[in-house]
Amino acid sequence: MPNAPAAASALDVLEYLSRHAEPVPAASIARDLSLPRSSVYHLLTVLRARGYATHYVEDRRFGLGPAAYELGSAYQRQAPLARVARGPLRRLVDQGGRNTHFATLDGRDVIYLLEERAPGQPTLVTDVGVRLPAHLTASGVALLAALPGPQVRALYPDRDSFTQRHGTGPASLSELRSILARTRSDGFAREDGTVTPGLSSVAVPVLDRADRPLAAIAVTFRTADGQPDHVIELVARAKEAAAEIARRLSPGR
Repeated sequence: MPNAPAAASALDVLEYLSRHAEPVPAASIARDLSLPRSSVYHLLTVLRARGYATHYVEDRRFGLGPAAYELGSAYQRQAPLARVARGPLRRLVDQGGRNTHFATLDGRDVIYLLEERAPGQPTLVTDVGVRLPAHLTASGVALLAALPGPQVRALYPDRDSFTQRHGTGPASLSELRSILARTRSDGFAREDGTVTPGLSSVAVPVLDRADRPLAAIAVTFRTADGQPDHVIELVARAKEAAAEIARRLSPGR
């Protein structure tokens, strides 16, 4: 890999700013990234000049600039997650013979970006563009389980946050926390008939380099076909696909 320390340091600063909800002092950036303070000020000057960082003079802090937002918007317009995931999902369908879908989190909902259908499998409601309550879906639970606890609590502040479907699914934060704890322990999420009676799904998250959830891969099957060995095999293949997508999005993983 070409050695470009200045470029790497600039990206480190951008990533650092992106991980903080509030602007931060240059001294904190220098300390946490183990960079000379003079280098950090130089990098911030360049990033400010290009619009990627903003200096809040009164607060003596720095945050992301409008160019970072524009870059993120361009990334979304290219639909890179769906493009990158399409090949691995098709292979997953070929290997397992089950419907597979790919979703991302938007607030308390999941949005389905891709669906790859297997011959002879039941039609699903999770078509591209469909939104469903995250806490009711395997994809959503896999994503929520990868979030920090305070973020989950902010998404579900009260019982009114818990939409019900078919009278099933968690109805309180404590119930959801129990499901998320089990998901982290098992290494995958599962839902049985919560979205569609008679159908079950298992799901795993796709994580970025900072282990933040980007999306989730779910595999759906008839609940009657969900023998333990078969479920373990489906999960293992879904994890392989998730790891491949993560490597494509973040080659350094």
